[in-house]
Amino acid sequence: MKNLYATLVVLFTILVIIFVFQNTETVTVRFLTASISLPRSLMLVMVYVLGMFTGGYAMNLIRKWMRGARKGSTSNR
Repeated sequence: MKNLYATLVVLFTILVIIFVFQNTETVTVRFLTASISLPRSLMLVMVYVLGMFTGGYAMNLIRKWMRGARKGSTSNR
């Protein structure tokens, strides 16, 4: 099992490296009056990480609301 895990990590790392080298074009991102130019691969990684954080936060918030709703509905009985 350790060999399979190590193989998958190496394969994923190789795929990421290939992705980075194939996406070196510069893109410009604009928001209101600000703009920034950066490589496409870096921009995609940043968007992915931002999505992980915001998605995780949203899921935790929904779970908290659901726990609060369950506690509120059981205390009314």
